[in-house]
Amino acid sequence: MTQHETKKSMRFFKKTSIALLAFSTLPVIAKDWSTNVGMNSEYIFRGVQQTLGASAFAGADYEKDGFYAGTWAADVGDGLEVDLYAGYNFALDKDIELGVGFTSYQYTGDFDSEYNEVNVNFGITDFLIEAAIGSRSEDVDLGIPEQDYTYFAVSYNYNDFTAKYGAWTQDIEGSYFEFSYGFQVAELDSSIALIISDDDLGDDEALVYTLSKSF
Repeated sequence: MTQHETKKSMRFFKKTSIALLAFSTLPVIAKDWSTNVGMNSEYIFRGVQQTLGASAFAGADYEKDGFYAGTWAADVGDGLEVDLYAGYNFALDKDIELGVGFTSYQYTGDFDSEYNEVNVNFGITDFLIEAAIGSRSEDVDLGIPEQDYTYFAVSYNYNDFTAKYGAWTQDIEGSYFEFSYGFQVAELDSSIALIISDDDLGDDEALVYTLSKSF
């Protein structure tokens, strides 16, 4: 990442921090809302590297009686990635949870084309299974064809440690492993993750540090 891009990320981080801090102080009408702001040492999504350097992010979520909706944005160098999502989570019993949702990944610049997917998740005790079926829109200007994909991941959580295996199939292929540890720094949420992607996803190994705050 160039010095100019780093400065741009920091400006975005500062602006979203101020905006979300103000939003978090709203009174009772905001009781079902939460906001977050943070920074990644680099942004890697499902084993695919999105930035070579630091990326600021921020989001806002509404959740009530199992229903959730929200938005999340991250600096990807050439504009922003803006995610819009909604869904419903419910418990089958005390150890089993099921969820279904929809996510749209939008971009303000020429970084990538739009993705839309339906996703489901199934949690039982310390295991989580995730699956998504989606499509990547064609973008003639960027030379990106329309692509369909299926994503699958299984993860295991033990205390603050998480181990995950994820894989893409159909028009987008590849798999990765992710090992992460979450902890607190002062009143901030922190995590460090080792991500190992195969040849199809770039054959990368990265150690990613994340620092964030929720309101």
